[in-house]
Amino acid sequence: MSIQNNTLDNRDKQIIEMLKKNARISYTEIARRLGLSDVAVLKRVRKLEQAGIIKKYTIVLDPKKLGYNTISITGLDVEPENLFKVLKYLKEKEYVKYLAITSGDHSIIAIIWAKNSTEMAHIHDMLAKLSGVKRVCPAIVLDVLKED
Repeated sequence: MSIQNNTLDNRDKQIIEMLKKNARISYTEIARRLGLSDVAVLKRVRKLEQAGIIKKYTIVLDPKKLGYNTISITGLDVEPENLFKVLKYLKEKEYVKYLAITSGDHSIIAIIWAKNSTEMAHIHDMLAKLSGVKRVCPAIVLDVLKED
């Protein structure tokens, strides 16, 4: 295994792909599929974790099955002096599922889950009234075609 210089060998890539599809797959099953020992798989996974390539194991939720029928990818244009205050506010909100500072069209991008379009409109109105927010640019997600 060669994790130096962020280069992965084929087996590392195969392990990552298996874990991406099912983070609960056992090392025994990975070993069986790759023709390796359990210990070899364990060592490879630990090295991937230590190198920061694997950052965490998680689950993917279906927002609609949890009652969140409206999802938006929302860009916020924020005055630079208020950026971190707005970010702190957003980080504390349960409805914000993803938050990033960007160099693109908007200084902040947030993925927001709401129960319905009325709740989403209310959230966007609240965001627009935050001190330092110049503009809120929501894009409602109609369908997800790829999620990796």
